[in-house]
Amino acid sequence: MIEVLAIVGPTASGKTALSIRMAQALNGEIINGDSMQIYRDMSIGTAKVKPEEMDGVKHHLLDIKNPEEPFSVAEYQQLVRSKITEITAAGKLPIIVGGTGLYVQAVLFDYRFTESQVDEKLREDLYDELDRYGPLHMHKKLTALDPAADIHPNNTRRVIRALEILLGSEEKVDRSLALQPMYNEVIVGIDMPRNLLYERIDRRVDGMMDEGLLDEVRALHAKGLRDVQSIQAIGYKEMYAYLDGKLDLAEAIVKLKKNSRNYAKRQLTYFRNKLPIFWIDGQKPLQENIEIIEQFMQENERERRIELIGASKKEQGK
Repeated sequence: MIEVLAIVGPTASGKTALSIRMAQALNGEIINGDSMQIYRDMSIGTAKVKPEEMDGVKHHLLDIKNPEEPFSVAEYQQLVRSKITEITAAGKLPIIVGGTGLYVQAVLFDYRFTESQVDEKLREDLYDELDRYGPLHMHKKLTALDPAADIHPNNTRRVIRALEILLGSEEKVDRSLALQPMYNEVIVGIDMPRNLLYERIDRRVDGMMDEGLLDEVRALHAKGLRDVQSIQAIGYKEMYAYLDGKLDLAEAIVKLKKNSRNYAKRQLTYFRNKLPIFWIDGQKPLQENIEIIEQFMQENERERRIELIGASKKEQGK
């Protein structure tokens, strides 16, 4: 029996609409799989599902943190696994939906985190190294240690934070266990031609501006929020640059579109290299894709039953 369904894909690929229809078809509830949609007061820039779009489907782990609060993949893992247990006990199918590949992977596979104390000397040394050699050097150092790192080279705060984790502070992950599945899961990925995806991203950014993204960011800016994890999100850092007088508005929008396209490219690279995904064509009609997914899930369950029967007979024959 399928225990968890995950629907992943790059930004603007159509995950929200598909996931809601799948939840209705499969008696499911949706768990947020986006690292930024956990924050309150950050709805437009994160493309958070609107209440009127939910169409009666229950959603979990949206708006659970204030923008100034930190959030980690280890905390996400714990919260989601608890939600999976809760949703399953209620007789529903847990459906994880989002574009943060590491978060989805950490839940569905055997990522194990340990904790140690923050090494202030290590942090100082890393920032000294950043000053001497620059952001690109630090990013290369990070990807040499963790090829799966999904952080832009210019996001130096997160690059340094990731290096701290890998080199000895706070959360550590044993990646040797990261391919061991925790559930009988199906992971569906939405794909489409790159040029079409980029057109959708550009239209989405225009739509965000029309919806009031600048006002949303201005409210955060007015609260004095600086150097926090949430404000590094695409859509917020570009508008912050405008509000700080570093870019004019047209330049900020162009940069937002470019950063979103680059992020989509990195998302697809991560999904293709790190997760066992059943890909669907995002250009096909929604109902057709729902039927394709349901058929794949049925075949997966049938193969799983055959494997279990074979294993049982082998055990009995010992």
